[in-house]
Amino acid sequence: MSEYPIRVLVAGLGNMGKSHALAYESNPGFKIVGLVNRSPAELPEELRDYALHPDFTQALLETKPDLVSICTYSDSHAEYAVMAMEAGADVFVEKPIATTLEDAQSVIETARKLRRKLVVGYILRHHPSWTTLIEQSRKLGGPYVFRMNLNQQSSGPTWQTHKQLMQTTSPIVDCGVHYIDVMCQITDTKPVEVRGMGVRLSDELPANMYNYGHLQVLFEDGSVGWYEAGWGPMMSETAFFVKDVVSKNGSVSIVMEGEARSDDIDMHTKTSTIRVHYGETDVNGEFTCKDDVLSMDDEPGHQALCDREQAFVLRAIREGLDLEHHMNAAINSLAVVLAADQAVRTGTAQKPDL
Repeated sequence: MSEYPIRVLVAGLGNMGKSHALAYESNPGFKIVGLVNRSPAELPEELRDYALHPDFTQALLETKPDLVSICTYSDSHAEYAVMAMEAGADVFVEKPIATTLEDAQSVIETARKLRRKLVVGYILRHHPSWTTLIEQSRKLGGPYVFRMNLNQQSSGPTWQTHKQLMQTTSPIVDCGVHYIDVMCQITDTKPVEVRGMGVRLSDELPANMYNYGHLQVLFEDGSVGWYEAGWGPMMSETAFFVKDVVSKNGSVSIVMEGEARSDDIDMHTKTSTIRVHYGETDVNGEFTCKDDVLSMDDEPGHQALCDREQAFVLRAIREGLDLEHHMNAAINSLAVVLAADQAVRTGTAQKPDL
């Protein structure tokens, strides 16, 4: 195992980019060699001494990193990832890996051909509460009903960011990959059909873009699921966070306690409790078991999750982890949400290209 820190170039300094940069800064296994942002960025004190480059290509040539962390807008993910690997670097890239399946496949083929490590930012895979949700759901057995959403009542800078994202990527594509990935981990079967609907609720968006979307997915084992995502100042704060898995034997739900706002980035991964409900009844139709309520009070916050995710990147590089399953999972979840996006635009059900 090398004792030298991995030299990392961080591209994109929005919320996730800053958080990942702070994770590299605090981990002695990494050394930041540069930051990239097309415009001046307001940085936390820990990052202010690093060189800030406006151009990714030039920064890549000048810094010659071992790892490139790509946290830019989705439409540049694939291009930057391929450039970084061809320059000799391993890659961490935020989800989605690309905005088209063809570009995503190109990224993965490049990683295979050049034998580079490629980690995609599926942060929920590093979240103990979500791994608990998956484990408890699998214990109940399928087929399942998945009910999931993450709507965001965004305004100010957050709405500006959302509008920029929606120049190329709809909410159900940008965020949906996380929750399709969770569904696939629970069912462990193939998605076979995807449906979708959406609506454009703002004149500030491109004419061909919608800021509210709802997808439905059917699985090979009979499981069904839906995911809903809406962004913008018009979105309701009512029932904006639903994470629910149901089977014939009961259900597993993430329960939010107290007040929460949809524009709180910590809330997007936060879990107050997990409620496990058992559906078995006696001869009188009464439940035979009380619900289990699993406290998640000590779960990691957003920054701690980014720290865990980058610790995994370090392990993947240092220990030579086989990331083939990880890359395939990234492709599969992207295929489903892109099929849903196509269903929204055509009004017809789609078969995901898996």
